[in-house]
Amino acid sequence: MTEDVQNTSRPPIYLYTDGAASGNPGPGGYGVVLKCGSLRKEMSGGFACTTNNRMELLAVITGLEAVKWDNAVVEVYSDSTYVVKAVTENWLQNWQHRGWKKVKNVDLWVRFLEVYGRHRVTFHWLKGHAGHPENERCDALAVDAGAGATARGETLPEDTGYINENTLSL
Repeated sequence: MTEDVQNTSRPPIYLYTDGAASGNPGPGGYGVVLKCGSLRKEMSGGFACTTNNRMELLAVITGLEAVKWDNAVVEVYSDSTYVVKAVTENWLQNWQHRGWKKVKNVDLWVRFLEVYGRHRVTFHWLKGHAGHPENERCDALAVDAGAGATARGETLPEDTGYINENTLSL
């Protein structure tokens, strides 16, 4: 059986994502909702100091990394123009071509490219805070994983990519 024939028997995956940072930079988190047929999975994580854009991108990466088979059809829904336009308007391709000069979040973009290439991914932009149930859920997960965890006195891990990027530019 060919890979394409095998893939037609698998349902598409719907990946909803959001990221948040309180203070930007500040405590931040990401939220993910994956839907495939009747299955649903939620994921989130937070960091002590990061940015909204990093969390938006990490949400997409985390969701794509959770897909268990290659060549999956994945529909990504994000309210991040940064992430969506980077892919749909070829910003990412241009950044690579220029050797990543003056590009933020290179560590995450490289990680994104590794997992993005394994699937057939389409990006859709959603207006944030507009009542879309999955986007609202992702936002709640992201805020709770970052600022919420900090408010509860939880110790969050460091975002070493953010720290390294900003230490190098000093």
